[in-house]
Amino acid sequence: MPRQIITTANAPSSPLCSQGVKAGSHVLVSGIVGIDASAGKLAGETIQEQTRQALMNCKAILEAGGAELDDVIEVGVLLTDPGDFAGLNEEYARWFPSQPQTRYVAKLGVDLPGLLVSIRMTAFVA
Repeated sequence: MPRQIITTANAPSSPLCSQGVKAGSHVLVSGIVGIDASAGKLAGETIQEQTRQALMNCKAILEAGGAELDDVIEVGVLLTDPGDFAGLNEEYARWFPSQPQTRYVAKLGVDLPGLLVSIRMTAFVA
């Protein structure tokens, strides 16, 4: 099955990985952080601000791959500080208010200054 690399200027990118990949009916979004691509910096200092921006970035990548948030079947979240779990959930619930997908939350293994969260997604489009 051929894979299609997904790119968009509406989300941060790295030369080390693709923003996303579409393979068949699956769209996979790399671990995306709360960087505002237009400003080139973190969207804020709070977990809510960075979670909101990371989810906006994931949404942009999904859309570039022909998917939307309703197509998401799994979300992986990595937190720098597990104490931010409640703040993460506060913002996350605004994006997925009902019939949530599967999700895991774990501690981020790298320490990058100011970075609070990284989010990855898998979507299925028929």
